[in-house]
Amino acid sequence: MSRRLRYIGSNSGNNGCPTLYEDVETRELLVQGDAVTDPDEVAQLRNVKPGEGFVIVPRVLLADFSPRDVEREPVLISFDEFDEMFETFEHTAFRLETRRRYRSDERTETYRRFVAGQAAGWDLDDGWCRSRREHVALGKRFERVRIMDNPPTPGQRYLLDNAERNSAVGEDIRYLWRADADRLGLPGEDAWLFDSRVIALLHFDADDDLTTVELVTDPVQVARACQVRDAAWHFATPHRAFGAEVPSGV
Repeated sequence: MSRRLRYIGSNSGNNGCPTLYEDVETRELLVQGDAVTDPDEVAQLRNVKPGEGFVIVPRVLLADFSPRDVEREPVLISFDEFDEMFETFEHTAFRLETRRRYRSDERTETYRRFVAGQAAGWDLDDGWCRSRREHVALGKRFERVRIMDNPPTPGQRYLLDNAERNSAVGEDIRYLWRADADRLGLPGEDAWLFDSRVIALLHFDADDDLTTVELVTDPVQVARACQVRDAAWHFATPHRAFGAEVPSGV
């Protein structure tokens, strides 16, 4: 079976090499670069096996993109610290929402009304909405790409309705069908990316409750998250246009 490769990064601009890739399944690395073919150079290499090839790798490629510590201990933060990140970020907060349901949504009165076929009754003047408007007024951006199944789950339909509330207070929300997200190779993790420099990776239990928030600052993972954001944002559809394509739940 062919490897499924994930692009990590390149120092070469647009000419294609040198470039680093990761095997999605095994986490092994693959390097694209200029081949070493000079017989005198190859003769200096040790224990060369049939079929092996060799490429030139600039030090800066490994310095910028190679994994620093595959055994890195997770850095977990409290929910209060997570909330504080929405107050202290400087420019952009982007979320990739990948899950089929969020248990916290199902505990709300707005969800109860929505699944009963009533208007959710969003309060555009609650504390959350006021905070979003204040930050947007300062020039900060809140962006989300939500992944939706076909057919959508009740929770995903609820969040599509919720997109009107979030949009009203300044968030920009787009959607992708899950099949398209899979074709793009987007990850299954649900996470926020703040200022293109730190990830808040959200962990959920079997009941779809948020259990922990992991802080990720590793440059390789952050660079990958930026690439994921750019691909998702480019191919995603604004929520209103997407909503027109979603089949009725009736």
